[in-house]
Amino acid sequence: MPRTILIVEDTEPSRDMLEMALMQLPGIAIRAVATAEEALLCLASHDITALVTDLNLPRMDGFQLIETVRAGSDMPIMVISGDNDPRTLERLVTLGASAYFPKPYSPSQVRQRLEELIDVP
Repeated sequence: MPRTILIVEDTEPSRDMLEMALMQLPGIAIRAVATAEEALLCLASHDITALVTDLNLPRMDGFQLIETVRAGSDMPIMVISGDNDPRTLERLVTLGASAYFPKPYSPSQVRQRLEELIDVP
């Protein structure tokens, strides 16, 4: 049974690029949603192995999503964002994010880090 990675990204080209990069991981299924609210519904109804999220999302931002997820789970959370606030990394560490990649990012580095976080053979 494949492990499932949930991508939360509101821009379709960015979401597609992440899906293409991560679908190359062996034994991995990808689910992708555009909002934090959709992500929370997906997390409640599916067995998700790891979360990959943007920070700049409509209505509920990625920081709020991470805080909500961390209240009930220790799953790996990877953040990929164009947020340029110098305090972002510190805030993500405090919230318990597992990894952070500022945009633009290397899809191969993201894939490699995710492999490490979920122990892909």
